Amino acid sequence: MIVRMTAKGLLSIPLEILRKFGMKEGTRVHVDVNKRGYKIILTPVTREYIQRLRGKYKGKGLLKALVAEKKRAVA
Repeated sequence: MIVRMTAKGLLSIPLEILRKFGMKEGTRVHVDVNKRGYKIILTPVTREYIQRLRGKYKGKGLLKALVAEKKRAVA
């Protein structure tokens, strides 16, 4: 499916796709580029998306690193 970009860089996602993924006004969309760098990947950040991420980063120390970074930014 091909859509046209506006002068301001906005894209319209067809209604059938919005409905298929349960997207509504205000739905956040994660934008990424594939490893080879030639495809843009749009992923709606829905409740199901968040549930699939549970445990993915377990044990990687990300929370501690984030807290330390925030403390440095405040100081």
